[in-house]
Amino acid sequence: MVLIEPQFTSGRVLHAFLHDAPYLFMGAAFITVGLVSIAICALRKRYDALLVWLAVFAGLYGIRLWMQSNMLDLEADTSEVFRRIRSAIDFVLPLPALFFLQAAGFGRKDRKFRIRSLAGIFLVLAASTLAIGRNSYLYDIDTVVVIIALWILLVRSFRAESKGKDFAVVRIGVLSFVALALLDNMLDRYLPVKIEPYGFALMLGCFGYVAARRTLERDVELGEIQKELDLARRIQLSILPRAFPQSADFRVAARYVPMSSVAGDLYDYLAVTNRRAGLFIADVSGHGIPAALIASMVKMAAASQLPSAAHPAQLLAGMNAALCGNTQGQFVTAAYAYLDAEARQLRYAAAGHPAMLLLRRGAITEIAENGLILAAWAGATYSEVTVPLEHGDRLLLYTDGLVEARNAEGKLLGEEALMAALRATASLAPKEAADRLIADAQQWAKSQDDDLTVLVCDYLATG
Repeated sequence: MVLIEPQFTSGRVLHAFLHDAPYLFMGAAFITVGLVSIAICALRKRYDALLVWLAVFAGLYGIRLWMQSNMLDLEADTSEVFRRIRSAIDFVLPLPALFFLQAAGFGRKDRKFRIRSLAGIFLVLAASTLAIGRNSYLYDIDTVVVIIALWILLVRSFRAESKGKDFAVVRIGVLSFVALALLDNMLDRYLPVKIEPYGFALMLGCFGYVAARRTLERDVELGEIQKELDLARRIQLSILPRAFPQSADFRVAARYVPMSSVAGDLYDYLAVTNRRAGLFIADVSGHGIPAALIASMVKMAAASQLPSAAHPAQLLAGMNAALCGNTQGQFVTAAYAYLDAEARQLRYAAAGHPAMLLLRRGAITEIAENGLILAAWAGATYSEVTVPLEHGDRLLLYTDGLVEARNAEGKLLGEEALMAALRATASLAPKEAADRLIADAQQWAKSQDDDLTVLVCDYLATG
């Protein structure tokens, strides 16, 4: 009779556990570091490559320590698939380290190809292991590639132009890991325990320090940028007229909803007297701070043309001459309507801007007299059209963000829908009508992809 020794005895299990306990604990700690890093990214609601790759690096190494424990080796029936996965992790592990160092800025952008080439080699080794199983030749290739990569990293970090604290910290971590890993491999037979994980713990601490410091530094910078954007928004809002001056003949309401903190849309009231008013609206190409700066220039250009306020074509021509060559390649669409209650008429001109809409007794008419966009050609000239005014007329000036709002299917709101919405506001006051038009566009759109500005003007004949 042949006696078969049981695979599991209390002594063998206890001995395996005592041997593995430090590595199981470190594996749990590394995985926890990875989970915490991912949680920080999720709480900040912002992708951070440093934290993500640190999380992947720490988590993979922790899983590797668990999978290489002696307690798992006690199970003789460990599947071949499990053994192949355990081996493949050895080749995948360098990948997050490479991408972490790339995200941390250790190396110029022109070296991305080399990093991707190294990543390709490790992926091929991992795929080969999964396909054919553990192979000593694959490990030899992996060892050579890792050693070369580490030496290149160390040499270049010492020769780097920036001798900042981050480089010094990373050097300490990498040197410690390399030294302990080499000792572990060279003196494996003589060492009672593995010392490579302790080197990894020190390197992970160094990487974590760099990731935490740079993340906090970025948060501070973003906070300062946000403060500057808030200030820029307040300044931009301050250059917009608060309310249309009191008038017996005109009721005007404006609504301005920027896509971001600052925007390129602009409106203004020019040469407003008891019975006359100029309504100006403009839209600068692009978005954000550059567009907002150009919008400020457009306002100054419009204010400089006040002597021509009664003549829309002359006003736009003068603005175009002032803006040409000064907008850094940005262009401006604009429209200007001069309303004269005594003459009961309006004069209108535009520069590449959406047509003004006139709502009269339930019918809508497009008023379009468009010339070239502003700041495109210094010699551009413009023409104007004169339209009689009737009691109860409603005028709508708007920027193209209103009709170009897209729904979830990618369909534009369009001019027809805007006309229908304007017609539906006939019984509303100008303020309520402006709110309704903006709300309709926002309800239609999946997201706001452009600035929204509307000017609604009612003419009430009093003389």
